[in-house]
Amino acid sequence: MTAGFEKVEKGLENIAIKETRLSSIDGEKGKLYYVGYPIEELAEHSSYEEVCFLLLHGRLPTRNELENFSAMLVSERSLPQQVVDVLRTLPRTAPLMSWLKTGVNLLSLFDPDAEKTDDESRMKTATRLISKVATLTATAYRLARGLEPVEPRSDLSHAGNFLYMVTGNKASPLEEKIMDVAFILHAEHELPASTTAALVVASTLSDLYSAVSAGIGALKGPLHGGANERALEMLHTIGSPDKADEYVANELAAKRRIMGFGHRVYRSFDPRARIFKRYLEQLSEKRGDKTLLQIAEAVENAVIKRMGGKSIFPNIDLYSGPVFHLLGLGKEIFTPFFAAARTVGWLAHVLEYWRDNRLIRPRAVYVGPEPRSYIPLDKR
Repeated sequence: MTAGFEKVEKGLENIAIKETRLSSIDGEKGKLYYVGYPIEELAEHSSYEEVCFLLLHGRLPTRNELENFSAMLVSERSLPQQVVDVLRTLPRTAPLMSWLKTGVNLLSLFDPDAEKTDDESRMKTATRLISKVATLTATAYRLARGLEPVEPRSDLSHAGNFLYMVTGNKASPLEEKIMDVAFILHAEHELPASTTAALVVASTLSDLYSAVSAGIGALKGPLHGGANERALEMLHTIGSPDKADEYVANELAAKRRIMGFGHRVYRSFDPRARIFKRYLEQLSEKRGDKTLLQIAEAVENAVIKRMGGKSIFPNIDLYSGPVFHLLGLGKEIFTPFFAAARTVGWLAHVLEYWRDNRLIRPRAVYVGPEPRSYIPLDKR
């Protein structure tokens, strides 16, 4: 045993590694706040640009500050041509998250402020990353599909421009609003594995690009990202609302997980799922197709009937997948979009941690053999 250590906290459960002013979660009541503001109010009244400012600066901007910040994001949308040229050489069969990691590492080579450590330079780099990772995501998505990238537009919002670069079509007001809300809901969520990975890297005083790359690497894992892809696949597999109850019963009997349900923190309905559900209702009505909505609701009812007593409720993934599908996004971009939206959360946590930085260096409890002498090879 390692001296001074008696207990291993697997998965760092119940371990706090930092104080934060960025977000708070009440898992019992199903509440999420960004810098004290309820996520429901931000989704309804704010914008992703404003939420980014809020997370980076710890307060809501004035009108002039928001206009200036939004203009900075717009000015940083384009990718260096050299980065796009490299992306064109990548195998289309590679996971899009691997494209994203490669792209972020390439972008670091073209940022004149990447290695600077003053606050102003770090904020410039953070703004570049928020803007360019979204463009990188859309560009990689189209190239991987054999399509030409769509150049960003300066007259569109962050969310509207993202949808335009992905689909090639200007979004309707409803589509743009839903995409904006999706960015907001994915922007920050305390310390999941990806944010923790970014913090571990940043605690060594590495650069912001390395921290974001680490976050992307962690999010690529199926225990963190990708759940909404699998939830959407589940809904397609079920096929119709009347088959949902039987599907859930069979999956639970086989001790298989129902995708889109349960959370390490929430012991009640994920507030982000409620918001996504509301917009799925609106989008389904607009599209004239409520099939996915009705199947998701039927699965929700079937799971809560059987598992609600064990605090198993819908999480963000149950309804976000159908929303993205109806917006015209292929499922392979779901997790890269998550990364693009969460980039601001990773950066905000890193910048906050650097104000009182301490190298993150946990310990392991040794359970191997007692000290012993080396045996020469010819005597083994």
